[in-house]
Amino acid sequence: MSVEHPHQTFSGQVVIVTGAGTGIGRATAVAFAEAGARVLGVGRREELLKETAAAHAGIEVLAIDIRGDGAPGKVVETAVERWGRLDHLINNAGATAVMPLADADERTIVDLLALNVVAPSLLAREALPHLRRTSGSIINLSSTYGHRPMAGGAHYAATKAAIEQMTRSWALELAGEGVRVNSVAPGPTRTDVMLHAGLTPEAAEGMYAYERDRIPTHHIAHADEVAHWILRMADPAGRHATGQVVTVDGGLELV
Repeated sequence: MSVEHPHQTFSGQVVIVTGAGTGIGRATAVAFAEAGARVLGVGRREELLKETAAAHAGIEVLAIDIRGDGAPGKVVETAVERWGRLDHLINNAGATAVMPLADADERTIVDLLALNVVAPSLLAREALPHLRRTSGSIINLSSTYGHRPMAGGAHYAATKAAIEQMTRSWALELAGEGVRVNSVAPGPTRTDVMLHAGLTPEAAEGMYAYERDRIPTHHIAHADEVAHWILRMADPAGRHATGQVVTVDGGLELV
């Protein structure tokens, strides 16, 4: 399923989407392309990126680990060299970890910070000169757990809280330069993130069932439903919105 944008809202614009191989990242890349944008989909797994690219002719891909030395610069350089500009950076790539305090592991904490906080920061830094020229925007992906506690997932939640504070601070810093910075904070969404966190398919399904019972709408989001809000926040018609965290979780943050 994809997000429909019949009016080509982003025609002529260039978008970088990280974590574009699966889930929310793939849905977002396809939605931007369907809305007229040229999209550079970025991720570590080339095979999955090729599947994303096959979904629309407006998507090209770059297989790279955004945590690597010089990788943020390479990503931005690739997009600008191909299309001559950059309008939107979608910092979607991230990881989660189910890790109670008693099992806290230094390597896991460092890896979470590297992917969820450091890499988006360096990508935004590299993108900034180009976004200034286009009065572009940065959309950072947070989580409903960026602003509510998560027992057994404190370090993941802390990285998303950091994303939300960076969003607000960058928005304030860059408002006078015409660059908007916003965040979309999904609740539980059907992607493969739970499997990458080490859960079995059965355990992941059990987690979804548990969350579904707690969500007021009793609905687990699909990736395209989150992509819809990412595009809404990037839409040039919404140029007066900056520094906002839009939570898309069926009301979970309210309970």
